[in-house]
Amino acid sequence: MTQTLGESSSWLLWPDAPGVAPDAPDFECQDPANPASDIVDVHRPRVFAFRSGNPNGRAALVLAGGGYTKLVVSYEGVDVARWLNSLGFHAFLLVHRFPAARWASDECTGAQAPVDDAIEAMRQIRARAADFGIQPNGLGALGLSSGGHLAACLASRYPAHWTPAASKHQGTSARPDFMIVGYAPISTNATGRTIIPNKPPLPPPEKQALYEALQPDAQLIDNPPPTFIVYSAEDPVVPVENAYRLGAALRARGVPAETHIYERGAHGFALREQHLPISQWPAACATWLAPFPHSEISAK
Repeated sequence: MTQTLGESSSWLLWPDAPGVAPDAPDFECQDPANPASDIVDVHRPRVFAFRSGNPNGRAALVLAGGGYTKLVVSYEGVDVARWLNSLGFHAFLLVHRFPAARWASDECTGAQAPVDDAIEAMRQIRARAADFGIQPNGLGALGLSSGGHLAACLASRYPAHWTPAASKHQGTSARPDFMIVGYAPISTNATGRTIIPNKPPLPPPEKQALYEALQPDAQLIDNPPPTFIVYSAEDPVVPVENAYRLGAALRARGVPAETHIYERGAHGFALREQHLPISQWPAACATWLAPFPHSEISAK
């Protein structure tokens, strides 16, 4: 596959993925002429590596948003990867599958596809750590919107009713050493935990099933990583209560959870909204990341 997003390199997550037509593209874009436009369907998940020109030995898996029905790979993916590069981090942008009935089998539910992809991506990046010069305890995850939910899933207990996907790296940890979570629907889409009264289930059914099965604030692993959290209080799409829920759950486990709530900012602010104070969050996050004072907790 030729370079499509300006990446340093890329690789298929599951080269022998079953159930995919040989002539199907790896993924489909909203604008076929622009591979950086929103991705609207994924047949073969792929990891896009963005190497830093001044590496510090650390890296992050980047998980863009899009409500699990598309991926905003431009400003929530590539732009974020480049920002991490400027801080010395290698970045790995995951183009993952969406929850869908076609991924269901005797072993797997259609809901678990993106989670399995994120887990495998973390394992494969760690398996290539020497190639990229990534230090032990130096691989984190950064997710925005639905990508933030997916990042938090990496620090959550895998649902007992799901069968994990087979992996050549089964013994390799998928736990992030640090997390950055922005405006993510952590648990307010789950039945009984919504903020909006009588909120209807989200289509397709597999997407709603994912939000039911994984509510990270209620299912955190015993040693979740230190986390930087950023939300807008006026977000009309994802209630800010998600920030409070995740932060409280992390602190209840004695884990640092630096939480930034800005008064104004539209959903999907990412690295944009330069006219508002919310544009300061990347600088605050860079300060939080710079000395990485939480390494002792991260290594537990």
